[in-house]
Amino acid sequence: MPEVLFSVDQSRSFYDQAVPPHNRWHPDIPPVATVRPGAEFRLECREWFDGTVHNDDSANDIRDLDLSMVHPLSGPIAVEGAQPGDLLVVDILDIGPVPQETGPVAGQGWGYTGIFAKANGGGFLTEHFPDAYKAVWDFHGQIATSRHLPGVRFTGITHPGIIGTAPSHDLLGRWNAREAELIATDPNRVPPLAMPPDSRGAILGTLEGDAFERAAREAARTAPPRENGGNQDIKNLTRGARIFMPVYVEGGKLSVGDLHFSQGDGEITFCGAIEMGGYLDLGVDLIKGGMQTYGVTTNPVFHPGNVEPRYSEFLTFVGISVDEGGRQRYLDSHVAYRRACLNAIEYLTKFGYSPEQAYLLLGAAPIEGRFSGVVDIPNSCATLYLPTAIFDFDIRPSGDGPQRADRGSCARTS
Repeated sequence: MPEVLFSVDQSRSFYDQAVPPHNRWHPDIPPVATVRPGAEFRLECREWFDGTVHNDDSANDIRDLDLSMVHPLSGPIAVEGAQPGDLLVVDILDIGPVPQETGPVAGQGWGYTGIFAKANGGGFLTEHFPDAYKAVWDFHGQIATSRHLPGVRFTGITHPGIIGTAPSHDLLGRWNAREAELIATDPNRVPPLAMPPDSRGAILGTLEGDAFERAAREAARTAPPRENGGNQDIKNLTRGARIFMPVYVEGGKLSVGDLHFSQGDGEITFCGAIEMGGYLDLGVDLIKGGMQTYGVTTNPVFHPGNVEPRYSEFLTFVGISVDEGGRQRYLDSHVAYRRACLNAIEYLTKFGYSPEQAYLLLGAAPIEGRFSGVVDIPNSCATLYLPTAIFDFDIRPSGDGPQRADRGSCARTS
């Protein structure tokens, strides 16, 4: 096993770890370790809501989650010799839930998927699903099943939701300025257009005193993906992936977190993956001056992982850029994918699932989302590929009609 450079005691809050993580992006957060190019190491991770979501049949915990605390990131790890303008080469060697542990914290043999309430962040389909719901998943090796979604069993595509390097002060300032400008266009929107810096709940590694207070006021939230990588939620960053990450500060300062046992393209419920704590084994190297040499100046590039579920048959749902009210949108791929998701949800209800169960399933299962046509005015076309083999019944259309059955229910609020 590689050397553990960041350890986590899963019985303790991330606010009470021997070495604290960080849940904001800021260039002044000190590294917890420095490694040489070519090093391999392990980072242990806490699940993104610090154990406040429970293995039960109530979604009250999802409804009441405090978004100011997310995400606890393990690191930063500095790489010797890394300078702004370099590319940090990161290999994902291995990843998984908390090893050899069962218990009350996600990652200890189980994980969860949640639909966030509209008033607390919402999700891709929040106008259709404004309330909180939850599904708990049990892990059986690489397989996930859920008592809240009977009839479904699939192999997970395990990956880190967040992997990123530290921003420079200049880049951080640009993030905050452009997101503040967006928020100002509709400051009272629910859910908000963006999450501005917020010192409530901030944890910044080993920063203390005045340095902490100053950084907490300007540090960026970890919710969106940005130029440093961050919360990209790309399911194909699994075992075998190689990521080429821009370096903006000395050492690069690599951090990871928000581990997922599985996820569909888009993570459409916001808490749409199967969330868990666990471990991540990484290897690192450097390409000096690589940002300019390869034109990787804004966002990372990567080779997808080579270990993933093998599903060969899909039922595919199509959406076009005509919104739910029948209004024509011009080449709007966001609307098109939303309509593909809604079409898939409507289809699954014919087999006995509630719309909320179907929504949770599409967030967690390894569905594939594609922009299939973006040039034929006025309609963009998006598609959602749902593996047929994840069901223990036949979901394909036939002359016999759908096999409707009692599919139970997901966890809901009381």
